[in-house]
Amino acid sequence: MQKMEASIDHHPIERSYKRKRGNYKEYLWAYLFISAPILGFLLFAFIPLSFSVYVSFTQYSGYQSPVFQGADNYSRLLTKDPLFWKTLFNTFYSALGIPIGMVIALGIAMSLNQKIRGIHFFRTVFFLPTISSVVALTLLWKWMFNSEYGMLNYLLDLIGIHGPAWISSEQWAMPAMIIQGVWGGLGFHMVLYLAALQGVPKSLYESAEMDGANGWQRFLRITIPCISPTTLFILITSIIGAMQDFPRFQIMTEGGPNYSTTTIVYYLFQNAFRYMEMGYASAMAWVLGILIMMITLLNFWMSKRWVHYE
Repeated sequence: MQKMEASIDHHPIERSYKRKRGNYKEYLWAYLFISAPILGFLLFAFIPLSFSVYVSFTQYSGYQSPVFQGADNYSRLLTKDPLFWKTLFNTFYSALGIPIGMVIALGIAMSLNQKIRGIHFFRTVFFLPTISSVVALTLLWKWMFNSEYGMLNYLLDLIGIHGPAWISSEQWAMPAMIIQGVWGGLGFHMVLYLAALQGVPKSLYESAEMDGANGWQRFLRITIPCISPTTLFILITSIIGAMQDFPRFQIMTEGGPNYSTTTIVYYLFQNAFRYMEMGYASAMAWVLGILIMMITLLNFWMSKRWVHYE
């Protein structure tokens, strides 16, 4: 009888112990699964970012130990290096293609949103550059912009226009890069706009048509507000991409002629790996990062006035 009572008394304790043991195993497996991304973040993000902050306050070549010199790199960057401001201007200049590309992508998306024969083929054609190699496409455009045997100047000659020396001219090199950048981003932006257009309720168009609204009024009052979240996404991601654009400029112009197409990221690359001024390049990278963050926050703040969510 006493043994039975003792066993009965121990049942709740045993159940609690088993429950805690089961919870311990669950926590162990949970920590095991999240350890990989945490280690990846520490090794490839947090530690390199922390080291770059320290290096930005030092003179560091990559081969010798960093020598702390305070805010000299930032002072030199903002007050003593005219090339920094020139490359920053070039970066914003190249970003002028963003609104042009967004308008063209929206027009293509609206055209491809129609129920016509072979529409899937045209959608595929416009999207193909997005999944193609950036290097291959840039080399193709470099050939097209060639002033002697390029296709673009050949087509201009057919209509009696003497084409400029596109990528070898200070005046035309950046417009050429803008043209190539707009073309390269059309496919991705077109798909995003196409998805947004297909999500606009048809009942809104039907109601507006019954009220006597014409096509332009329906576009301004219904289409634009309904796709405004997608427009904000494309705008922010395009600006961030333009501020960090590097491979196109390296392959097509190498920053020339006379620094006319040297963007801030390409100038950062030159300081880090050509002049071996890692500390100065790190300071430049953090200034660029802060600038991108400020522009992004400004876009989010201004979006309250024109972005409409359901």
